[in-house]
Amino acid sequence: MNPEPANYLIQSDAVLFGVLALILGLVFYTKQSKNPILVKFYTYVPALLMCYLLPSFLTTFGLVDADASNLYYMASRYLLPAALVLLTISVDLKGIVRLGPKAGIMFLTGTLGIVIGGPIAFIATRAMFPEAFAASGADDIWRGMTTLAGSWIGGGANQAAMKEVWEVSDAAFTQMVAIDVVWANIWMAILLLMAARSANIDAKTGADVSAIERIKLKMETFQKENAKPLTLPDLAMMSAIAFGITGLAHACANWLGPAIKNNSPLLASVNLDSTFFWLVILATLGGVLMSFTKARKYEGTGASAVGSMFVYILVATIGLKMDVTQIKPFLFVIGGIWIAIHAFLLLGVGKLIKAPVFFLAVGSQANIGGAASAPVVASAFHPALAPVGVLLAVFGYVIGTSAAMLTGIILQWLAG
Repeated sequence: MNPEPANYLIQSDAVLFGVLALILGLVFYTKQSKNPILVKFYTYVPALLMCYLLPSFLTTFGLVDADASNLYYMASRYLLPAALVLLTISVDLKGIVRLGPKAGIMFLTGTLGIVIGGPIAFIATRAMFPEAFAASGADDIWRGMTTLAGSWIGGGANQAAMKEVWEVSDAAFTQMVAIDVVWANIWMAILLLMAARSANIDAKTGADVSAIERIKLKMETFQKENAKPLTLPDLAMMSAIAFGITGLAHACANWLGPAIKNNSPLLASVNLDSTFFWLVILATLGGVLMSFTKARKYEGTGASAVGSMFVYILVATIGLKMDVTQIKPFLFVIGGIWIAIHAFLLLGVGKLIKAPVFFLAVGSQANIGGAASAPVVASAFHPALAPVGVLLAVFGYVIGTSAAMLTGIILQWLAG
């Protein structure tokens, strides 16, 4: 039983925000530690999971009433769209094209694997566990799956967007976070093993790796030319761009959502009358448009790092709503089937077009892991290739919300 409101230890959002900031600082401080125990701990436990899990203890032990806090609303409406602007401001659409068709094919194959894999996993799991499925509520499950699609195509920002657009319950969201962490990390471990054997695999498949060597040289040059320390004027300009576009996106979304609701019942039936959906789409579009201007230079001073910090604040506020005691083991089958379809589709297409393992691994991780882990997998091939992982992951942010919406529409149709 939850305590009465007056009995919660933390009742002020200002105090709660400070506690969340301390938690995030603790997670990243310990993650950077050279202590052997901590190094081993974070080898198996992702920092992202800790950013969800630790705040959840505040609610679990009755220290705070998450429903009475406005921090999640603040983070989702103000910081999330600003983060999307900063995370997409560096996207180099021409650069993605220059990676060659095989890189794009593998990335989009990975995306397709998520879009079709979710509905297939939904049907298969419902057939295997009909009673458990009915008890959990098919409506709750498919809505929760949209957040997993958002995470596995784009990242945490897209995941949070789907939670709002499809009105996903906190219990369903908790289930999908657990599935995400377990299966995404199992698949990442497999990709890292493939990276260690990439030379042998590419030799057997006859893959042409010359493009990768050119990429190595290009990325090494780009890093040297664009990296510079963050200054106050740079931070002020990044804030102006991110929150200026966020404000404009709010204004447009507040008009567009009701207009669709009142004039297009068909679009409204698939949640396209959601003002939050249009807020996210318009913020992302604003970031992409800014990438064609001189504003993209701010990536060199840390635009994506600032955007990622906004996302982690959002993650912490979502963590406040989590109840880890509600996780249902049978739902992990959904994640296993889903990731297997993604993997087999990539392996099949990769063999067909003789794509290097690098394109398969990074194309997959740019979907499943996003900007946090795609560069990790890329750097396993060569440190200079890490930005390629970031580049494709940023593109995942761009299409993540739309592709996850498509997955949600299919799931909604299947659920009846």
